[in-house]
Amino acid sequence: MRRVFKRKKGPVTAKKVVHDGVKFASGLEKYMYIALKKAKIKFEYEGENFILLDTFTFERDAFERQNNGKGEYIDRGNKKILGIRYTPDFVGGDFIIETKGRANESFPLRWKLFKKHIIETGDNRHLYKPQTNKECDKTVELILNKRNGII
Repeated sequence: MRRVFKRKKGPVTAKKVVHDGVKFASGLEKYMYIALKKAKIKFEYEGENFILLDTFTFERDAFERQNNGKGEYIDRGNKKILGIRYTPDFVGGDFIIETKGRANESFPLRWKLFKKHIIETGDNRHLYKPQTNKECDKTVELILNKRNGII
């Protein structure tokens, strides 16, 4: 008899983890935290928040359902639209790290807006987006090499 495997539907959710009294959104974030501490690299976990798009008022009619596709098709315009914020996982004086195992649907757009924000504000920090433990180790190596003038 053949076994039938069910594929999981919907977004992948990372397991929340606590280490050193810090609540991490994933095991990958915890791994990066430990790697940075071990290398004695000074950083803050979720220490900075960036506004990628300011809040604004949409002063027109907008006939639509709720964002989840439910509810009635009615005028949902003439309202304040919340801005888009972004909080990277780790920030230091010369780097910003976003650990991302599997990105959700909205992350690629937010990441592009963040890169644009970095350029427009003249922020000279280097960006790193490790997706595996091995890439976290490589990120630490790259940061240390840049600081030591090796790269």
